Amino acid sequence: MRKLTLAIAVLASLGGASLATSVSAAPGAPVGVTAPDVVGHVQMRRMERRMMRRNMERRMMRRNMERRMMRRQMMRRSMRRM
Repeated sequence: MRKLTLAIAVLASLGGASLATSVSAAPGAPVGVTAPDVVGHVQMRRMERRMMRRNMERRMMRRNMERRMMRRQMMRRSMRRM
């Protein structure tokens, strides 16, 4: 019974606190935190682009290798069954 009463009291205090802090479009957000109005576009440098491209190529190569290996294993299995 005590835990239930305590839980209800905590929920009531949290609900009241969220109403008292701000009346904005984002409820429950701290009062001092605001988003900047303008978000600037940052151009990617050549090195960053190169790193991303190499990472993507590695992923693709690895995936292709896995697919080839799986296919080879399936073919071997089917050959053994015969």
